[in-house]
Amino acid sequence: MPEGHSLHRLANQFNSVFAGHLLRLSSPQGRFHAGASRLDNHRLISAEAYGKQLFLTFDNDLVMRVHLGLYGAWDFGGDEDFRGASSIGAPRRVGERELPTAGTGEAVAPYSGPPEPVGAVRVRLVAEHGWADLRGPTACEVITPEESESIHSKLGPDPLRQDAGRDEFGRRIRAKGSPVGTLLMNQDVIAGVGNVYRAEVLFRQRLNPWLTGKSLDTEQALQLWEDIVTVMSWGVRYGRIVTTADGQEGADLPPGEALYVYRRAGLPCRVCGTPVAMGQVSARKLYWCPHCQAA
Repeated sequence: MPEGHSLHRLANQFNSVFAGHLLRLSSPQGRFHAGASRLDNHRLISAEAYGKQLFLTFDNDLVMRVHLGLYGAWDFGGDEDFRGASSIGAPRRVGERELPTAGTGEAVAPYSGPPEPVGAVRVRLVAEHGWADLRGPTACEVITPEESESIHSKLGPDPLRQDAGRDEFGRRIRAKGSPVGTLLMNQDVIAGVGNVYRAEVLFRQRLNPWLTGKSLDTEQALQLWEDIVTVMSWGVRYGRIVTTADGQEGADLPPGEALYVYRRAGLPCRVCGTPVAMGQVSARKLYWCPHCQAA
């Protein structure tokens, strides 16, 4: 499923293209007809991401909550004033794709409104200059701001939010006796980290995945948090996960050179040459270097 950086890119795109605009909502598939009718012809106030969830707040004091899950994705399009990606969603479906002319002020083709829906479009949002189609989410519902706040309160801190607290993360992870390789996937401990960032930040911090949260000292926990903030911020900037380099260099790295250990089982560690290992943690494949991350 998309990791937290993709959800923050989604929120940025909704705020850039749709915030402040009157939106027409429909459910071509039919499964979100009741929800779409409650939001149709209302103005989008703001979009925000929290962990792996997107919250769209409308001027009638209602919120559309979307969790993309393993297969959900948003597709976008519009006229020459539209800016942003053409698709953002689950990696096993689309990952992220940029419009060929994104940011140039040129339309891909003459714009006469959104195209006919293709496939099972759960909800379609249409504004004056652009449109967005949602397919395959795990969750898509209309809730109140109070319900939205309740969901936020149950999640761990999101490293990409200004209101996130590293001390709170340190407290939560150091209170647990589970392995850190498990805890980084626990959205109650930290919101937004997925399988790729889990493997990569543990390698970057030279932490063995089976160390328990309780075994970390305060400095280790806070350094882990700061590194997660750093690499996930690169993800927002580049539109892809890059952990082996920063700056503009990171954006230009080919896929095979952008990560240290993820999906590199059996290949030599980029630092010491030891074959990268793979195991199952939290029902997901985890990759690590037995030498660099020795217990």
